[in-house]
Amino acid sequence: MISNIKYINFIISSLTAIGRFTIDKLVQCGNLSIFVAKSVKNCVTPPYYPKLLWHQLVKIGYYSLPVVGLTAIFSGAVLALQSYSGFSRFNAESTIATVVVLSITRELGPVLAGLMVAGRVGASMAAEIGTMRVTEQIDALKTLSTNPYKYLIAPRLIAGVISLPLLVLIADIIGVMGGYLVSVYSLGFSPGPYIINSLKFLEAIDVILGLVKAAFFGFVIAIMGCYFGYNSKGGAEGVGIATTNAVVASSITILLLNYIITGWFLG
Repeated sequence: MISNIKYINFIISSLTAIGRFTIDKLVQCGNLSIFVAKSVKNCVTPPYYPKLLWHQLVKIGYYSLPVVGLTAIFSGAVLALQSYSGFSRFNAESTIATVVVLSITRELGPVLAGLMVAGRVGASMAAEIGTMRVTEQIDALKTLSTNPYKYLIAPRLIAGVISLPLLVLIADIIGVMGGYLVSVYSLGFSPGPYIINSLKFLEAIDVILGLVKAAFFGFVIAIMGCYFGYNSKGGAEGVGIATTNAVVASSITILLLNYIITGWFLG
């Protein structure tokens, strides 16, 4: 009898914990949805802050060029080496140029650029806005009749959507160049045929797919960084937790969106 009661109590406590966890996650999803709706609304309605927008464009786009460029060129180089290692077993070395350019433009360019920018910019946004939250600077903006969504969120969101496609376009060029340099100067390919094979099977939809992904990734990075920073609490420790959550949430969402968008375009 006692063992049955313990078993029933264990089941009840387990179900309670599962229910509490589910409700908490649903509440977080609802809060995030409301935050996204408010942010998008404030992006498309006046007043605007062009100076803040330009500052965020430089901060997100220009300052991210070195890390995105290095990631792209080494990714293209490694992809060429790995492709040669595999395709040489089937005497299919001529397809390496096509594989490199399609892989970079469709997948590696937008995904790697998105992940690198999420680690660099998403963390910065969450830390900056989170510090403003715990030091009550956001409350001071409200006291001065300044909409925090207009002043803090909208410029970052618009800059993220604009900057990521430009970064990905540059990453595509650099990544393909990395594959070209390795193939020509290390693997002994002829420059002319390599370039012809790179362009022969590349279509506009391949580049467009990567740029569409990049726009969504930029939105995700900005919205996650701003959301977790805006809702941080608990002093310095809370800002650190918000920064970590922003990067993790952005990275997971980027990978999920990458699959969804690819399936929608190519399915």
